[in-house]
Amino acid sequence: MILQYSQSLSRARVAVRRMGAGLLALTLAASTACNQLLSVDNPGQVPADALDDPALVATLELGAIQQFQCAAANYAATAGMLSGEYWSANGFVNNHVWEWRSVVDIKQNPGSCSGSRTDTSMGFYTPLQQARFQLEDAYSRFAKFTDAQVPNRQRYMVEMKAYAGYALLLLGEGMCTMTVDNGPEIQRSDVYALAEKEFTEAMSEVDKATDPAFTAADRASLKNMALNGRARERLDAGNLQGAAADAAQIPAGYVRNAEFSEQTVSRENRIYNLTTRNSYLSVAPAYDNLTLEDGVTPDPRVKTVDTKTKGTDNVTEVWQQQKFTGSGAAPLPIASYAEAQLIYAEATGGQAGLDAINRVRALSKIPPLTLKPGDDFEKIVLEERRRQLFSEGQRYGDMLRKNLPFQSGVNRKGQTYSSLTCVPLPDVETRNNPNFKG
Repeated sequence: MILQYSQSLSRARVAVRRMGAGLLALTLAASTACNQLLSVDNPGQVPADALDDPALVATLELGAIQQFQCAAANYAATAGMLSGEYWSANGFVNNHVWEWRSVVDIKQNPGSCSGSRTDTSMGFYTPLQQARFQLEDAYSRFAKFTDAQVPNRQRYMVEMKAYAGYALLLLGEGMCTMTVDNGPEIQRSDVYALAEKEFTEAMSEVDKATDPAFTAADRASLKNMALNGRARERLDAGNLQGAAADAAQIPAGYVRNAEFSEQTVSRENRIYNLTTRNSYLSVAPAYDNLTLEDGVTPDPRVKTVDTKTKGTDNVTEVWQQQKFTGSGAAPLPIASYAEAQLIYAEATGGQAGLDAINRVRALSKIPPLTLKPGDDFEKIVLEERRRQLFSEGQRYGDMLRKNLPFQSGVNRKGQTYSSLTCVPLPDVETRNNPNFKG
C-alpha cells in the first residue's frame, strides 16, 4: 500500500476562495519580516492581529502549503537550469541568464510565484522565503489555540513544522549564504541546522499527539516526510551515520508530493508550463536519449521526446520532458522511498549501498547493478541520483555538495558561462537588510 499523503484539491480550492483578507494580512506581515521581498499591493490594510481567529486557521494552513508547493516547483525548474538539466530555448532576459549563470542578473531576480502560464521568469529565493515565513507564522498562531477551538490543530502544527523544514532545506542547498527575517548573514551549515530543528520537532509532535482526529495514516506520512527531510539535510551536512539511520526508516511505497491544480495559474505545475506548454526550456543533451548499461534499452527514469522544432530563440532544439504530463495532475515528489534509499546508499556504500540502489532500480523494472573491482561507488550512486531524481531539484544540490563541474566555456548562443555555482543573496535583500549596509 502506498503511504501517500495529499492535500485535497477541493479543500485547496475552497481555501483559495476564502483567503481574501486573511491571507492578505499574512502576506503583509511577511513583507515586513522579510524586508520588502514579499511586498504586495495592500488596498485593505487588514491588521495582522485579525488573523488570531480560530476560524481562519484552516485557511492559513492551506495558504502556507500552497505557497510552499509553488516555491518547490520554482526551485526545481530554476535548479534544473543551473545544474544543466535544462537549457533555455528562448531569448527572454529573465530566463536565459539562469542557464549561463549571469551573476548580475541572478542577483536582480529573486523569483516569484507566477500568475501567468507564459511567464518566463526564474528564481526561488522570494517564493521560498515567503513559504518559510507563512509556515512559521501559521504555526505560532496555532500554538495560541486549543484543540477544542481548532479541529485538526495537532496535524496542522506538524505539517507547518515539516514544510518549514523543507523550505529551509531548499534555501540551504541553493543559496551561498542566507538570512532569516531581516537577520544577519548565516552560512549554509546554519541553515541546515535550522532545518534539522524543524524536522526533529515535527517528529516529536507526531509522537506526542493525542488527538484521535490525527489519524495513524496522517501521522505516519508526516513523520516519514520529516525523516526523509532530515536524512537529506544530514547528507548535505556530512552526517552520514544520521542520514543513513533516518533514510532506513522510510517504508517502501512512500511518497509525499507537492500537488498542483488548474483551478488557478498560481497553483499549476510550472515545470510543465515552462517545458511542455510553452517550450521555454529544453532538456539538455546530457539527459536526451539516455539508455541503460547495455547502451540500447531506453532508461525509463528520464523520458524525453524530440519535438524536431527550435525554441523561440531560433537556436535551441527543443526536447521535452515526459516526467510531468500536465500542469494540474502532475505532482512533484517532495519526499519518497526512492530518494531515501539513494540517501542510504550514498551514506553507507559497499554492498548495503548497492542493495539500496537496486531496490530503487527495481521500482522502474531495471536490471540490478553489480560492483566490479575498481568501480567508483560514489560515481555510481550520483549517476543513479541524476537519473532517478531528474527534474526534482536534486541534481543542483548534488553538484554543490560534491563540487561537481558546472557547464563552462561558451554555449550554443555565444553566451559565456560564469563561475557562479550557488546563488548569492539577491540585491533586494542586501540593499534593504540593515545587516548588509556598510
